[in-house]
Amino acid sequence: MRVAGIDCGTNSIRLLIADAVDGGLVDVVREMRIVRLGEGVDRTGQLLPAALERTRAALADYAAIITAHGAQRVRMIATSATRDAGNQDAFVAMVRDVLGVEPEVISGAEEAELSFAGAAEGLPGVSGRLLVADIGGGSTELVLGEVSIPHALRSHSMDVGCVRMTERHLHDDPPTPDQIRATVDDLRAAIATAAAEVDITAPATFVGVAGTVTTIAAIALGLDRYDAEAIHGSVLSAAQVRDVTARLLAMTHAERAALPVMHPGRVDVIGGGALVLRTLLEATGATEVIASEHDILDGIALGLLR
Repeated sequence: MRVAGIDCGTNSIRLLIADAVDGGLVDVVREMRIVRLGEGVDRTGQLLPAALERTRAALADYAAIITAHGAQRVRMIATSATRDAGNQDAFVAMVRDVLGVEPEVISGAEEAELSFAGAAEGLPGVSGRLLVADIGGGSTELVLGEVSIPHALRSHSMDVGCVRMTERHLHDDPPTPDQIRATVDDLRAAIATAAAEVDITAPATFVGVAGTVTTIAAIALGLDRYDAEAIHGSVLSAAQVRDVTARLLAMTHAERAALPVMHPGRVDVIGGGALVLRTLLEATGATEVIASEHDILDGIALGLLR
């Protein structure tokens, strides 16, 4: 069976077309576009017309790719920005018209479960207890679970992400110490709330998924281009994360854009995302993080098989 999953987040919209092989997935197509659907949502509570149009254009391309590759089942989910938007009906109608399927606007708990499933499946050498952090544009999901029983989860979704933190606090380029301090204070408060539901200091392998984590890994590894194979499964020490975060926060927009691994759509928000990861490592006491290229998108596709 060939399946197609689409993950529409606050910053990016991603497509995975995969074949089912021995109960797992083999990639056929994996694509990502930065559309910034959640632009301004933290402030206005609405999806902007320009953001909807950017998303529509990317989705039209994805619909054509899905048709060309003959996917038999298609599932699209939407997360933080769409959850928060008062005009999500306009988004749903647009998706239905372009893609021909109904998008699922899922809860933070559902998002966490899909992220854990994708990460656990994508790291076959890792076993035991995992604490998965899915750092998105509008929200960050923390999920604690066992690889062998991925349905037995504790999770919490926090309204902190790279876009939300940047729009809320990091207004200068580079950001000021006061702006960085306000971001960290916001993050610590959100993590303290999460810790009431998820034991974030329990012994576990800390896994980070999504573009913030993989971009930080690429920088820490000193790659001269973005290389998903080199990034996936790489282990970063907490000291490396602190170092990369400090470097990113000291750079101008032009300097960040010049990094060979930096996607243009992440240039303005990567500092906010790095602060999320750094603060999580401090709060959990983890000494390292495993970067995973497999995440909620893989969880969506796996769900179509099961």
